[in-house]
Amino acid sequence: MHPETEADLAEAIAGAGGPLRIVGGGTRGIGRPVAGEVLSLAGLAGITLYEPGALTLVARAGTPLAEVEAALAAEGQRLPFEPMDHRALLGTAGVPTIGGMVAVNASGPRRIQAGACRDSLIGVRFVDGRGDVIKNGGRGMKNVTGYDLVKLMAGSFGTIGVLSEVAFKVLPRPEMAASLRMEGVDDEAAVRVLCAALGSPFEVSGAAHVPGGPGVMIRVEGFAASVSYRVAQLRALLAPYGDVVVETEPEAVNAGWKRVRDVEAFAGRPGDVWRISVKPTDGPRAAAAIGAREAMYDWGGGLIWALVPEGHDVRPALAGIGGHATLIRAGAETRAALPVFPPEPAPLAAISAGLRAQFDPRGILNPGLMG
Repeated sequence: MHPETEADLAEAIAGAGGPLRIVGGGTRGIGRPVAGEVLSLAGLAGITLYEPGALTLVARAGTPLAEVEAALAAEGQRLPFEPMDHRALLGTAGVPTIGGMVAVNASGPRRIQAGACRDSLIGVRFVDGRGDVIKNGGRGMKNVTGYDLVKLMAGSFGTIGVLSEVAFKVLPRPEMAASLRMEGVDDEAAVRVLCAALGSPFEVSGAAHVPGGPGVMIRVEGFAASVSYRVAQLRALLAPYGDVVVETEPEAVNAGWKRVRDVEAFAGRPGDVWRISVKPTDGPRAAAAIGAREAMYDWGGGLIWALVPEGHDVRPALAGIGGHATLIRAGAETRAALPVFPPEPAPLAAISAGLRAQFDPRGILNPGLMG
């Protein structure tokens, strides 16, 4: 099924005789395996509105993310939240789409400053499990009273409705970016460095630790004079922790943060990959508890990317450490056997089930993907 208009999409869903597996660009195979007829959004593409002066962009869900980013770059703008590209980590091909980005709420290192994908999303159009078109929020889009569907659709993995169009607020690209790096720092000390940087008034937009690679990485962005000042202040602040190297060459800075954003250190390597969210100061403890082969830290230590043996469930080892764990990369057998997403408390699970029953009463949209 390859609809090319929203009306085609609505007709396809309304007429579906069984489960549907929703596919955008086919690059983000996260969640439990879904058995069903493939419904591809690749034909539903194109930027429908872009007003640089209003910092507003609207695009159909199947629009390649690269096309959106190129249009923004031509006007000196960008998506604020630095969306992750999952292809290297997951070993997938295809083309990332803006709808798929919203469906998984893809967000990168800059989330600590700019928020997640859902925080920049201002409007959605989607088709529910009945085949009805629903509009919520955003420029030229009518609100539906009772639900903030804009936020609800971000991270819903196509289980509530199939996105047809999304609207974003965008931001200007900064004049300059710089990275401060420290090598040879163990995990505990690295988190202390990251927390010191994030607790400073110097507007850090990235705070990561890649053991065995670049080490501690701290990013600042903005006007050149401001960046230079903040780099000098941070360098002085962090001097007691070790030697600080500053990188300002744009390509090198971008490549370093792409490495963090896309978890390139684990690409093509055997083992499962888990994404674990904890209190930053609990990061090294959590990585040690699960016996990770390797761990990479983002968001000041609060986000752990862990490489573990295949089929290994990390959650029992995290008992007593507040947070949650999501299985991002594993074989189909493991993804079918283990809960991919964190188990929800009973009250929240009841709300989730109620929402799915409301918007997909036949249970045909990516059934079973979220467990």
